[in-house]
Amino acid sequence: GDLLPADGILIQGNDLKIDESSLTGESDHVRKALDKDPMLLSGTHVMEGSGRMVVTAVGVNSQTGIIFTLLGAGGEEEEKKEKKGG
Repeated sequence: GDLLPADGILIQGNDLKIDESSLTGESDHVRKALDKDPMLLSGTHVMEGSGRMVVTAVGVNSQTGIIFTLLGAGGEEEEKKEKKGG
């Protein structure tokens, strides 16, 4: 499956199934359709079907970018506490 490089909203799809396990941990593929769950998230993989989307966020503004930023911020706070002896 192709890796989605950005967050977006599905505008055209044909039997689209996405592997969101990298974000949710859920191993089942998620069916995406215009009328039900049209959000596509960066870092996920297309497993079946095809589609087109309008990009809504890239880089640090995407869901994956936000997660990585939060994880990085948490690590920096831990380092600061260790340096202070706290």
